[in-house]
Amino acid sequence: MINPSAPGWIDKFFTDQKSVKAIDLEDVDLFYENIRKTGFIYGHIISFSTENKTNINGWLNDEVSKAALLNALYQIFKLNSTDKSTNHFLNQAVAFYNEMNPQGFTLFKKVWSSSSPALNLEKIIDDRVQTNDNIISKNFSHIVTNALLFVDILAFQHYLNEGKIPEKYLQKLEENIVSIVTLALRTKSNKSQHDDLLIKLFEASVRYSKFSKVNIQNLEALELPYFENPLERYYLIDMAGLAMWSDGKVENDEAYFLYSLAAIMNVSDDFVKKSITATDAFITKYKKEIPYFNYSNPVKHFYDQTTQMVVTLIKRNQKRLVKEISESKELMVLLAYSTQRDLNKDEKKKVKKQLLDICKSVPSLTIFLIPGGSLLLPILIKFIPQLLPSSFNENLEDE
Repeated sequence: MINPSAPGWIDKFFTDQKSVKAIDLEDVDLFYENIRKTGFIYGHIISFSTENKTNINGWLNDEVSKAALLNALYQIFKLNSTDKSTNHFLNQAVAFYNEMNPQGFTLFKKVWSSSSPALNLEKIIDDRVQTNDNIISKNFSHIVTNALLFVDILAFQHYLNEGKIPEKYLQKLEENIVSIVTLALRTKSNKSQHDDLLIKLFEASVRYSKFSKVNIQNLEALELPYFENPLERYYLIDMAGLAMWSDGKVENDEAYFLYSLAAIMNVSDDFVKKSITATDAFITKYKKEIPYFNYSNPVKHFYDQTTQMVVTLIKRNQKRLVKEISESKELMVLLAYSTQRDLNKDEKKKVKKQLLDICKSVPSLTIFLIPGGSLLLPILIKFIPQLLPSSFNENLEDE
């Protein structure tokens, strides 16, 4: 089984996908349609499409995003390369991300030449996608989403076709996205509490632009003719549609904005209709899971997200954790007490110290050792009794 949080997962991914067939060059529209269904376009990724289906049960959101980004990069590579070998893809992807790291930006960790291309790409993708550690160390009021991951796919396509990324391409694309989202929100007939937050989310997600305020007043002022690639144009329309979504209703002014945007970029009305339908279907189904719709209570959302992460990590390391805990009789007794009464101050200190010592010996649980990680220990303590055998509570009887 693939574990995107463990080294070597990219090699494992391609081992499982050896029989994947190359996508025909004329299938670019199908590629976009399929990737939109996964939520990749909207920044809320629920799955990714491969010929040999990957079992993602129990995966964290970030892990799904990592594998989805790798898969999308590989698919666009196959659409634009004659040499479709895995090794060629890995070398091209690493070279691409090295160029994506322009002077003055520190987006990705330094790639060491001694590592294999697959391991290098793992480190890059880990940096590109918000990781589990980040959710602890960042103040949760500063929201960063993966809403703009598709920018990487568009830029990679340019790199494959031209051997480089056009000058200021990344900045222009991001600035136009934020400008279009801003204009779209101004057009909305019915404003919602999420509108201002959506702008902040997009502005927080940009990686290659250094701007703070959008001054564009209308579509004609944008550099839309610059974007000649159909995928770029589809993406810009979908971003506008995402901004305008409001309980499945598209008012006349809103529809006019989308069709006007499409007309400027020579995109068919049929695509706009499909875009509106697809966006409404996806958001309606996954609204409760999409982060920016749930940040009206950021503390609750932060707790829910971290709880999911901690429980997943505990389950993955269940055997090792139970073994370590079982070897400490005092800890076992204190944990048993904690299920029936509140521990006193000294007991809590002992539990915390012993659990942190155990976490030091289990690599995947070192998340509890980083700044702020100890705040998650109550989640760990609460979940431990479910892991231990039924004889767990007998410790109390023996006392």
